[in-house]
Amino acid sequence: MKFIGQYRIRGLLGRGGMGKVLQVEVPVIRRILALKLLAPVELLLAMVGRDQLVRLFTQEAKSMAAIRHPNIIDVVDFGTFQDSPYYVMDYLGNSLGAVMGETYVTEAPSRVLRIEKVVHYTRQILEGLRRLHAAGIVHRDIKPFNILLTEDDNVKICDFGLSKLRGERMAVPSSLKVGSPYYAAPEQEKAPDQVDHRADLYALGVMVYRMLTGTLPRHPIEPASSSNANLTSEWDVFLTRALSPDPEKRFQDALSMSDEVTSLFQRWQSQVEATCRLYAADRGMSPSRGPEYAFTPRSKPLRTGVRKARALFGLNALWQPLRTNTHALEAAPNNATVLDLTTGLQWLHSGSDFPMDWHAAFTYIDDLNAQQWGGHSDWRLPTVEELLTILRPPHADTDYCLPSTFATAQKRLWSSDRRTYTSAWYVSLELGFVAWQDKTFANHVKAVRHR
Repeated sequence: MKFIGQYRIRGLLGRGGMGKVLQVEVPVIRRILALKLLAPVELLLAMVGRDQLVRLFTQEAKSMAAIRHPNIIDVVDFGTFQDSPYYVMDYLGNSLGAVMGETYVTEAPSRVLRIEKVVHYTRQILEGLRRLHAAGIVHRDIKPFNILLTEDDNVKICDFGLSKLRGERMAVPSSLKVGSPYYAAPEQEKAPDQVDHRADLYALGVMVYRMLTGTLPRHPIEPASSSNANLTSEWDVFLTRALSPDPEKRFQDALSMSDEVTSLFQRWQSQVEATCRLYAADRGMSPSRGPEYAFTPRSKPLRTGVRKARALFGLNALWQPLRTNTHALEAAPNNATVLDLTTGLQWLHSGSDFPMDWHAAFTYIDDLNAQQWGGHSDWRLPTVEELLTILRPPHADTDYCLPSTFATAQKRLWSSDRRTYTSAWYVSLELGFVAWQDKTFANHVKAVRHR
């Protein structure tokens, strides 16, 4: 068993030019954390020098540890291993990049997120940036994979490896690019040492555009409303300002940008309410029952890797269902369960009150069966294929008017299907895609049984 200091290494989470991030475990209490170790690639080491890299790495840890904020990742320890510094932070098994479906081919299409979810993430990122900027820190690498998400779907900004303190000059070659392609502000590419906080706001503008459209913005900016029917021209004005190549024409601080996002969202909510009033009569209609038990999805758990999973689960390149299942859901009189008349599957209306790791999910199922919950003792964890039958893909406008048959608190649901020995597949009911997560991460549980 390998250790770094007191921390037992569980596996590699990722690596970049300056170092690698490992998943580690604290012995005895078995708390899972993330450890970042300085391990620069040879090219960076040759260009910058080890002493300077150690200084930058140490400064990154100090900058993160000095700020206590709900939307900034917490650093809990610092040490040295074989003459290389490391720091330890909270482990969060999800990121905005994963939710968006962004890959290492950054320019490839990504998932379009619902407006309320975009606003949820954007306002929290802006709160984190507001705190950083108040401390005189410019992050300089705001991008989806540097926005971690907690089990409650809240934002934590991480990776301060390229951050810059007010007035600081980095003794690094001018040829070294600072920031990530497509997200870095134009002035950051020209003079990275001279940028201010508005470069971070530009990067966030790129992220907002991408969350709303599924594509990266290109100048001249194509109106986001032309590809997302839920957006008005007001959003186009907002994004044009956020993405201005001229820092003077952008939002000048995180607070003013957040205020504008809030105002846009409030006006959008009013428009949705007005639209839904027009569909009030439709909301009272009962679902079409259709043929009973038209098909039976796979119920036996399986193990599959990423290469075969999309074809096996019937998913597109963004891990969303290739086809929409037509089903008739019927809630029980006490609203405790929901019956799908097309599959014969009976579901819990809600599910676990709190998210839990994959192994605890089976304990939850065992407890249901021990209690003979609802008069049954054959509840189980659903497969991916079964979970896909209850997805309702978003539709423009009127989707917001349709009541949900299921409780809405349980947004990410564990499946019984495994990806590897240490990870399992889950389904996002809220955003309509399939993904995998380390089994130590926490998702909700919705039990199922055959009627």
